[in-house]
Amino acid sequence: MSFLEFNAIKIAGMSVGVPENVVQTVSTTDQYGADDFIAMTGIKEKRYSNSFTTSDLCLPAAERLIEDLKWEKSDIGALVFVTQTPDYVLPATSCILQDRLKLNKECMALDISLGCSGWVHGLAVLCGLMRGGTIKKALLLAGDARKQVYEEPDQLFGYAGTVTALEFTDDANDRFMFHFGTDGSGYNAIIRHAGGCRHQATPKDFELVECDDGRKRHNFQTRMKGMDVFGFGISTAPKSIKKLGEHFGFNYLDADYCILHQANMKMNEAIVKKLKFTSEKAPSSMLHFGNTSSASIPLTIVTQLKNKIENTKTKFICCGFGVGLSWGTVAFETNSVVISDLVEVKEA
Repeated sequence: MSFLEFNAIKIAGMSVGVPENVVQTVSTTDQYGADDFIAMTGIKEKRYSNSFTTSDLCLPAAERLIEDLKWEKSDIGALVFVTQTPDYVLPATSCILQDRLKLNKECMALDISLGCSGWVHGLAVLCGLMRGGTIKKALLLAGDARKQVYEEPDQLFGYAGTVTALEFTDDANDRFMFHFGTDGSGYNAIIRHAGGCRHQATPKDFELVECDDGRKRHNFQTRMKGMDVFGFGISTAPKSIKKLGEHFGFNYLDADYCILHQANMKMNEAIVKKLKFTSEKAPSSMLHFGNTSSASIPLTIVTQLKNKIENTKTKFICCGFGVGLSWGTVAFETNSVVISDLVEVKEA
């Protein structure tokens, strides 16, 4: 039973960096036009640039948030970076970001290789680090972006880098409650075959082959079994949210907002309906940003709720689910949280 609880830690602030460039949805195949794709996914446009990696988007967002919080960089004791698109296989990108941000050399830096559920997992890892030692302030950076090689950008995925600032407090009412799960038997439901140690790169991996959705991809591109992922999402997310409430003895419907991973409009609408949340309590960002992987939950909070939550106590329940297959649900409350303006990163 993967339930966790941490007290006396709060989210102090959040920020998001996205490419300035906006890409409109176009026809994906001869079979499906742009209108069909928008109707199926809820994605009208996204942010994309072939000039940035994930760390390039997280960096200015972190600089902006640190400035808005008026934090001293020397006080930041940990940096956790969640992504499926690191700068290199080695070293960890978090180490590079520690230097680029000019953080203290005694700052702990750690990469986590997770996608859709990654932001929730990253929160739990940082909470554990902060409760177990002397770290009082920490940064969680999460998102995905990668330079494309021999391929067109995928219509589904947008690029974003997010930053969540955590701070140790003396108030036991500041708490996070978590539920996690993993079903590794579905590891190949969302997979990028080539590049790891099990399937090392060969010239053949760059050859395009037609996939089930009619698009051509090579082995360095992500492939997804859409119906398997859809079934997983609409069954697992509601169960996890309900289990969290039952275990910790609260009514999940009392949350002011339910923020879901922004995977697919029809999937999320089905989850919201099962949970009996109103659409107002379940805002979405995928119309303008697409599926942004581990960035999607904080991106939705920043872009859809900034003016509604900055100066008031707000109860959240958030659920990320997908690649792994893995999932994570968290409940927390913000109070006077700092939400930075969206950082639009310009190409050089």
